[in-house]
Amino acid sequence: MSFSDTVRHSYQSDIEGIKTTGLFKEERYIHSPQSSEIEVEFPVGSQTKKCINICSNNYLGLSSHPEVIAAAHAGLDARGYGMSSVRFICGTQDIHRELENRLSEFLGTEDTLLFPSCMDANAGFFEACLNEQDVMIADRLVHASIVDGMRLCKAMQDTYKHSDMSHLEEKLQEHQDKRFRMVITDGVFSMDGDMAKLAEIVALAEKYKAMVFVDDSHATGFIGKTGRGTHEHCGVFGKIDVITTTLGKALGGASGGCVSGRRELVEMCRQRARPYLFSNAVAPVIVGGALKVLDLISTTTERRDKLEWNAEYWRGLLKEAGFDLKEGHTPIVPVMLYDAKLAQDFARDLFDEGVYAVGFFFPVVPKGQARIRTQLSAAHDKHHLDTAIEAFKKVGKKHGILGLGKKELVAKFAA
Repeated sequence: MSFSDTVRHSYQSDIEGIKTTGLFKEERYIHSPQSSEIEVEFPVGSQTKKCINICSNNYLGLSSHPEVIAAAHAGLDARGYGMSSVRFICGTQDIHRELENRLSEFLGTEDTLLFPSCMDANAGFFEACLNEQDVMIADRLVHASIVDGMRLCKAMQDTYKHSDMSHLEEKLQEHQDKRFRMVITDGVFSMDGDMAKLAEIVALAEKYKAMVFVDDSHATGFIGKTGRGTHEHCGVFGKIDVITTTLGKALGGASGGCVSGRRELVEMCRQRARPYLFSNAVAPVIVGGALKVLDLISTTTERRDKLEWNAEYWRGLLKEAGFDLKEGHTPIVPVMLYDAKLAQDFARDLFDEGVYAVGFFFPVVPKGQARIRTQLSAAHDKHHLDTAIEAFKKVGKKHGILGLGKKELVAKFAA
């Protein structure tokens, strides 16, 4: 057997091994725009099925908004399809800088730099701004893209227990000998749906002369009284050193991200961040759409307010039905199942009932923490949620999990 055949056989065996566990991730094809109701082909090759979509990042329902689509068309006509270049060569148009300035105004920061995605922003920031004289102190539940970005940086890495402010203070005291200390957290934690204690984090950072980094991807546009993010919600607007966020969720849902914050830190990214230096600029069509999104959400909080109502209503329905939930007050509402195969089976059964959701399990979440992560959108109307809860209750009853807490669920499926 040749070496290439050996490699192929080895990976094929790994793939078959995953399939036998019942945890194989099968693709699902969507045959419609992203919205509260979608047409889904699953399994591949089957007839499409109309479903209520309860797991999208389309928080404000703007992914297929007619004004956003019209602005994207206008951007396409006026500035072309793509830049065919990185920013520092010939990839920067006037509208890129316009969007950066608008984001700075919206987020309350000094400067902003666009990246192809927030994952790229997180991958590029730490290496560009910190070195071996510094320390990065991260919440243990930060997003995988932050973990990957920290790995690329020569600064010392340390962590604190999730949202444990006493432990964070211990870490800040321990690292007073470093040149710079940077506290790193998500604003809203994407898998659990809870918010960072930013007011306490900022207070500790001021006490121990540290910087604060927040990935606010699951908050920008809808958390806070006017949707500015977790720093607005927590009363520390203008006090965060670095915010990274995305255009790929509430702000239109296409792609693109940014680093926004202190002018000097943003400039260091412009000079040194590799994903910025070596990736094509965000496409003009996306920039045009994002500018229209900022117009829409800066004019009224109607969509943000509807989303907040939807999230509380949905959480109440799930609690009343007897599901085990992660506590929180965001549009991310995880239904905890703890068993990976149960999460897969539950998602398939929901699909049969006309509700589209996905089972999350290791390595997306820690082992033993499998779940259905439900996510609300301003595109949902009350009747969508009323229909979806009936499907959840039917499937929950089928699997005998209604009214069970963590201990009972773990014991039931461990057997």
